[in-house]
Amino acid sequence: MRSHLFTNVMAGALLLVAPVVVAAQQPPPIDGVTGTVELEGAVDKTYAGANTVIVKTEDGIKHLFHLTDRTVVHGGRETGEGALRGLDDGSTVVVHYTAEGDIKTANEVDRVADDGLKVIEAVVTKVDRRAKTITIMLADGTRQTLALTDRAAVDVGKDVDDAAADTAKVVVYFNDETGRRVVHYFKRVK
Repeated sequence: MRSHLFTNVMAGALLLVAPVVVAAQQPPPIDGVTGTVELEGAVDKTYAGANTVIVKTEDGIKHLFHLTDRTVVHGGRETGEGALRGLDDGSTVVVHYTAEGDIKTANEVDRVADDGLKVIEAVVTKVDRRAKTITIMLADGTRQTLALTDRAAVDVGKDVDDAAADTAKVVVYFNDETGRRVVHYFKRVK
């Protein structure tokens, strides 16, 4: 009788402990990155049939991006389905994308070239996200205020906001649109 009681008590204890052990084995969900992320690199390969592009970053890592019918390609030679043709192997690009698991979807691809986005290195003096402007000081001491795209005003260069004025060196990627310079991307240079 005593051994039967011991067996029942042990079985009950195992039932109480088992759910705790199972719960402890499953890791808690980890929240992913939300919003748009930017990545700069060179086009390694495009696959028009699959609407994908592989971009290789400066450190040699290759990233696969899926393009949709809503993906905007700035500085390309064609629009719509032919937009990938403007992204030649080796061309420098900045990809603005969202990630869901391992799948990265390009929302915008900015081609950096003479006929694409241009680049200026400067010191940022002010970022006004509400007015969608950035004021920079060039090497010759002149100041310019440039417009920011909606995406740049919301998602780009957050580390510049915290920097003291006249100390944050940045690289600004812009395009001349309707007679004014519009910044698509900027990043802090350390």
